[in-house]
Amino acid sequence: MATGRTHRPATRSRGIPEATVARLPLYLRALTALSERSVPTVSSEELAAAAGVNSAKLRKDFSYLGSYGTRGVGYDVEYLVYQISRELGLTQDWPVVIVGIGNLGAALANYGGFASRGFRVAALIDADPAMAGKPVAGIPVQHTDDLEKIIKDNGVSIGVIATPAGAAQQVCDRLVTAGVTSILNFAPTVLSVPDGVDVRKVDLSIELQILAFHEQRKAGEETAAGDGALPAATSRGAAADDSADQGPDGDVPAVMPA
Repeated sequence: MATGRTHRPATRSRGIPEATVARLPLYLRALTALSERSVPTVSSEELAAAAGVNSAKLRKDFSYLGSYGTRGVGYDVEYLVYQISRELGLTQDWPVVIVGIGNLGAALANYGGFASRGFRVAALIDADPAMAGKPVAGIPVQHTDDLEKIIKDNGVSIGVIATPAGAAQQVCDRLVTAGVTSILNFAPTVLSVPDGVDVRKVDLSIELQILAFHEQRKAGEETAAGDGALPAATSRGAAADDSADQGPDGDVPAVMPA
């Protein structure tokens, strides 16, 4: 079995690098904010700053979409919103199931950003019989015994796993067998999936550990500077910029949008 590193054929055929695909949602979020403020055009520098990347990288990313902007004018905000939404597949409604309705699963179910970003929570699933029928975010929880039927009836191809680590692989296997081909994994474990199934992992503890690393390094640099020594040559900005080149399957885990 592979480990979820297979990329979609449509992305490969268009020649869009996975690192660029990983940045498209950042651009879309920034553009959506501009659109909500009725801003008609935006320069590459302004949009790059809003998305947290450099302008040269943004212009290169947009070149893969065939969008080059207009010199002296910039990019048309509404057209870019449409163009990126289409590329990401957000011009259609994607039904999603969330498996594991504990504190995290319930929080995800209540997250208001799914609908506005092209996703519909079609079902909530949990192994606890006591949870069956209880409404969470207005959706009744269903038992895992019915998982395969739920997937089929709702035409689901995207599953979210928010179970404890010990149950995640079994849930993953059942989702894949039922026809799910993309999985967002919140469980603190690595999932094994067959070729053709994409997995994105979200691990908040890893994100905090990375921040702790930077805090420790900053403290060390301040101490060294106080002792008259030169600070380390490594730049946090450069490190952060390099991390942006990691694809969805790189060492930097995914994070949920704000």
